[in-house]
Amino acid sequence: MQFTYRNFWNSLILTAALAAPATINAAPDPRPNPPQELQVRVYDHNHHDYHNWDNNEDRSYRLYPNERHREYRPYVEIKVKDQNSYWTWRHQYPDHSEHGSR
Repeated sequence: MQFTYRNFWNSLILTAALAAPATINAAPDPRPNPPQELQVRVYDHNHHDYHNWDNNEDRSYRLYPNERHREYRPYVEIKVKDQNSYWTWRHQYPDHSEHGSR
């Protein structure tokens, strides 16, 4: 009889140990949903720094060709020389909202 109880308790403990991670992972995440904004870090070779390419940077970049009287082209499609020119312009006007409101 003692052997049966020991098997029962061992089985119960083993089942609880295997089920615990599943119940922990099934709990909802209490943190709020993070924003679904894609962020990419872009290296500025001339100024030796990184810039986060997010919605703000994209807005600023769309102002740049407009001021140069050029057609908009995605940043990844322009030449490195033009990318460097953009970052030089961007360092001169760090806040696109002030620059764009002129």
